[in-house]
Amino acid sequence: QLQASGGGLVQAGGSLRLSCAASGSRFSINVIAWYRQAPGKQRELVAAIHSGGSTTYADSVKGRFTISRDNAKNAVYLQMNSLKLEDTGVYYCNAGGLTMYGISNGYTGDYWGQGTQVTVSS
Repeated sequence: QLQASGGGLVQAGGSLRLSCAASGSRFSINVIAWYRQAPGKQRELVAAIHSGGSTTYADSVKGRFTISRDNAKNAVYLQMNSLKLEDTGVYYCNAGGLTMYGISNGYTGDYWGQGTQVTVSS
């Protein structure tokens, strides 16, 4: 089970930190990813991180967002700075059978968090 939190309403230029906690003793996670879906748009990858530390980011968030993880807690974080109006959407964490190669080819994991709303206002 994945539990996402940390969303909210923030003005453009502000910051938010999202968290995703994974639970379940049989849940082995190598890669955890964040996706987002804006109203009327398709879901898109935001960032992903491997347990070894390698990361990948969407071009639109590079330099503004930072993904990190605490392997001992099976938790992943998304620090979002310099937020823009177009960052508005529901953010989901995703894991379960993911690989960095698979992500680059459009694959998603077996488990999704419930989503957390991020709204950036002008």
